[in-house]
Amino acid sequence: MSGAAKPLALRAYLLLARLLAPVWHWGLQRRLTRGKETAASVQQKLGLACEARPAGTLVWGHAVGVGESLALAGLFARLGERRPDLHFLITTTARTSGDALKGRHGQSILPPRCQHQFAPVDTPDAVARFLDHWRPSLALWCEMDLWPALMSATDERCIPRVLVNARLSAASLAKRRWGRWIYAALLPGFRALFAQNNDSVDGLVSLGAPRERTSVTGTIKTLSPPLPCDPQALAHWQAALGGRLVWLAASTHPGEEALTLQAHARLREQQPDALLIIAPRVPTRGAEVLALCPADTQQRSTDTSTLPGATASVYLADTIGELGLWYRLAPVALVGGSFAKVGGHNPHEPLALGCAVCCTARTCGTSARAMPNSTHRA
Repeated sequence: MSGAAKPLALRAYLLLARLLAPVWHWGLQRRLTRGKETAASVQQKLGLACEARPAGTLVWGHAVGVGESLALAGLFARLGERRPDLHFLITTTARTSGDALKGRHGQSILPPRCQHQFAPVDTPDAVARFLDHWRPSLALWCEMDLWPALMSATDERCIPRVLVNARLSAASLAKRRWGRWIYAALLPGFRALFAQNNDSVDGLVSLGAPRERTSVTGTIKTLSPPLPCDPQALAHWQAALGGRLVWLAASTHPGEEALTLQAHARLREQQPDALLIIAPRVPTRGAEVLALCPADTQQRSTDTSTLPGATASVYLADTIGELGLWYRLAPVALVGGSFAKVGGHNPHEPLALGCAVCCTARTCGTSARAMPNSTHRA
């Protein structure tokens, strides 16, 4: 797509992105001083690579959230088994996604021949530095984290791009209609668009995607590798629990903890030693959640070596990157977003570890319908 051939809306966006480059720089430096970025992540988000590009064919995949990045890792692992000549790069925008891929305790989730880098901010200069260094042979966008400058520059370099795992709810579609002119300029550039369901196909087409290239494949999150955990921590927890009944409220949102605690109080009437583990979606909500809990609640954020006492009825795990431990300990989990109006969260992570999932039919959606024999609905 040459500069003259670019639609007016896209040209206007690219001009604005260039003018706002100093704002991006200022914002990254501010996040660095507040501890929300590292020196390496800032460098990468400015398009400067920290690692060398491997020789040969490189497949690049981009995702924003933890679930999407893990799904890409699983997809690349499968692809790498069939094509040992390929190398892979996963970019993410969120720092938590990068941390999840690198894993804890030295247990990286990245498949063989795969590297991770933070995606460049969406300015022409940062994007050019990124693409000039990595020179991908194929670009995969996962879900709907679409950056116009990055996609436009990918087209200019004649790099084929594919959209995978796309999902558009009615609410998210309504939010994107304000940028429909940008979507109409960029969506036709995908060689293929793979959506999770028919509603997403219709939404993509309404934004400008060619229907003949848009199809339903379901979610690729079933390919996500099992979340890792520290084997020593798991053994210590299993010994400390001593056979107690344990269940988990994972990735919870405001309002869900109160409902979960009510259910737990009723459970304790029948199982007095039952233990509820609460892992809020946003760990910084720890103090807020703790205020809702009974007095005998233990909190993990202050000391990750803390094990639950025999009399504790609730354990608050407001830490990052430990869901692999909690899903292994609890035979049943309520996955957050089920009662809050956020559309639900990934049920495939607990299911991959043999943990039954409680959610509402309204929020489990495609994931629940894809595995009716494995997902338990509340």
